[in-house]
Amino acid sequence: MRRIAHPRPYYLAVVVMILAMGLATSGRAESPPSEVDRGSVVDHVSGGETHDEAAAESGEEHGGGHEDLGRELPLYTGLPFAGILLSIALFPLVAPRFWHHHFPKISAFWGLLLVIPFLFAYRGVAVYEILHIYLSDYVPFIILLWSLYTVAGGILVTGNLSGSPVVNLIMLVIGTLIASLIGTTGAAMLLIRPFMRANAWRSNRTYQIVFFIFLVCNIGGSLTPLGDPPLFLGFLHGVPFFWTMDLVAPMAVVSSMLLAIFFLLDTYHYRKEKNRPEAIEGGTNLKIEGLHNGIFLLGVVGAVLMSGLLHLGEIDVLGIERPVAHLLRDGILIVMGILSLRTTTRDIRDRNEFTWFPIQEVAYLFAGIFVTMIPVLLILKAGSDGALSFIIEAVQDPVHYFWITGGLSSFLDNAPTYLVFLNTALGNFSPGVPEVQAIHQLIAENEIYLRAIASGAVFMGANTYIGNAPNFMVRSIAEETGVSMPSFFGYILKYSLVFLVPSFVVITLIFFR
Repeated sequence: MRRIAHPRPYYLAVVVMILAMGLATSGRAESPPSEVDRGSVVDHVSGGETHDEAAAESGEEHGGGHEDLGRELPLYTGLPFAGILLSIALFPLVAPRFWHHHFPKISAFWGLLLVIPFLFAYRGVAVYEILHIYLSDYVPFIILLWSLYTVAGGILVTGNLSGSPVVNLIMLVIGTLIASLIGTTGAAMLLIRPFMRANAWRSNRTYQIVFFIFLVCNIGGSLTPLGDPPLFLGFLHGVPFFWTMDLVAPMAVVSSMLLAIFFLLDTYHYRKEKNRPEAIEGGTNLKIEGLHNGIFLLGVVGAVLMSGLLHLGEIDVLGIERPVAHLLRDGILIVMGILSLRTTTRDIRDRNEFTWFPIQEVAYLFAGIFVTMIPVLLILKAGSDGALSFIIEAVQDPVHYFWITGGLSSFLDNAPTYLVFLNTALGNFSPGVPEVQAIHQLIAENEIYLRAIASGAVFMGANTYIGNAPNFMVRSIAEETGVSMPSFFGYILKYSLVFLVPSFVVITLIFFR
């Protein structure tokens, strides 16, 4: 099994360096000319006005970033983001040994390539944006993944599962259905090991893991706000909790097509196997150990839901206003993970082939992805005033919302991408109307647009390894157990374009014309 060569927290070093440089640069007397407010986090520490206070006075949405900065940023500020994506795609192919030993450093390199000039150009504003994405997005993201990975890794399912096409189909159906209840990450972490164990004897398992990513890690999370982050974000902004059930028709169509394709493909490969296991008398003899971790899993899901329902005020963390409910959620998630570690025997985790490498790999790489993503997200949030205005202005019909929201969600964080296009639709149909009222008007009068945005953000997260967090986790777990997974581009060319895109074309013709 693979192990990370030097599991040092490079990404934390990057954050510390960012903060130190920000403190150093924010105290300068002069700054480059710009229309963007240069007020810094350091000013807040010394009693000055924070960006949040200024935003409140100007009517800017909290946590929405500096709209003026998005208008200023040129498109080439997205090059570090493109660089880290290309590194993830190419290094494992052209220099696999180098990548395996040094990918944390490569992630840090691309992060610093953005951070250093960003800080010198925008100083306090840059400090705010960097701290904001790490404290509000990256840290909660990693805590959630870590807790789900830890808890699910303590549940060991054993038995005589044969890995036949019917058994595999049933497991994928179950995973797809429960993803909306415990989240795509929770469902993926719970089922990926039993799924791989059932098919350990199969000679070709690559396509099985890919379809697992399609269905369990993405499309299955369509039916509740708990299923996928963009739907949860929509719920926080006023979309009714059970509105997402309106996605059941497109979700059922695309899932049925993919499940049917998988069954035919799996049957074909199953018949080619020369050493099929004989049918075992007495049934499957399923046995679940570490079942008490189910309580901790429910605790994680409950904490996530609680963070969206409770309003306990906000607290200042390094100049970033963080909701108390979100900090409470993160604390509960950490406690759930620790309880799982303390109450689950080492033997269960060893037999479950549990290691820390997959979560380490995600933490290192996404530390770089999140920070290099800042300019791209700010430019998108600037709408028609930003360097990507040609994309925003091209979005007119439901089909545009579906494909452009989905296309960007394949490479960017699908939650803010969902919010950008939701706000675009609200601005088109209900300009000047308060957000919650505008959302209800959109649902009543132009629901197809919201359905297109939500479906695109959730479904097309399956297009790439980085489209949704569990994609990368599942790929890493599979590779650790010896499954040969396609490269970044191989995944897109051999699977997404062949199976996903035609399925999306079908549901476009049915639902979004």
